[in-house]
Amino acid sequence: MTFTMKPQTTSTRDAVSHALREQIMMLELVPGTGISEKEISLKFNVSRTPIRESFVRLAQEGLLEILPQRGTFVSLIDLELVEEARFMREQLERAVIRLACSDSFPDEQLKALQKNLTKQQACIDKQDYRTMFELDEAFHRTIFEGCRKSNTWAVIQQINIHLNRSRMLRLAADHHWDHLYEQHLHMVEAIQEHDADRAERIMKDHLSLTIADQALLKEKFPSYFK
Repeated sequence: MTFTMKPQTTSTRDAVSHALREQIMMLELVPGTGISEKEISLKFNVSRTPIRESFVRLAQEGLLEILPQRGTFVSLIDLELVEEARFMREQLERAVIRLACSDSFPDEQLKALQKNLTKQQACIDKQDYRTMFELDEAFHRTIFEGCRKSNTWAVIQQINIHLNRSRMLRLAADHHWDHLYEQHLHMVEAIQEHDADRAERIMKDHLSLTIADQALLKEKFPSYFK
């Protein structure tokens, strides 16, 4: 297990929180894994106080579960929270991509989407699921930014943790990502053609994939889900 500390300019607690959060989100610490203050303290070569504070913070975010007398565990993925986040994203993203189909969508963001697609294609060739996830996030964020809805994107991130973990698991478990790429490609085409109805339909189908994915993931990784 590899831990990467943030630069010294951040507090030890923040650096530990960041590293553990990355380990959990990237599935290096899988759901249900037990961790201890002593173990993490030794790995980071820091005292237990910032470790304890990090555990509390990550528990508040829903990534850890602290059970008195039993220990601390990486939280299981909560499918109810996955669906709630997916529902919220679908409603907002369908509205935002309609805005993106207007004449005012900036060329800068359109070029960023096209560049992102090129990188996605490279990820498919390399089967790099971590970078594919990051590019997927960047693709959707760019649409919000182009519509001047960055704060709306930030709100979505507040409830996205369990959804993002399931998305990461899906990418890691199944490297057939061509359909995801093609949907992204068709979204860009719809934006270029100012076809709001087509763009919204593609976005709806795109975000509905998560519903089907959950049943498959729960069957393949039953111990990862709540």
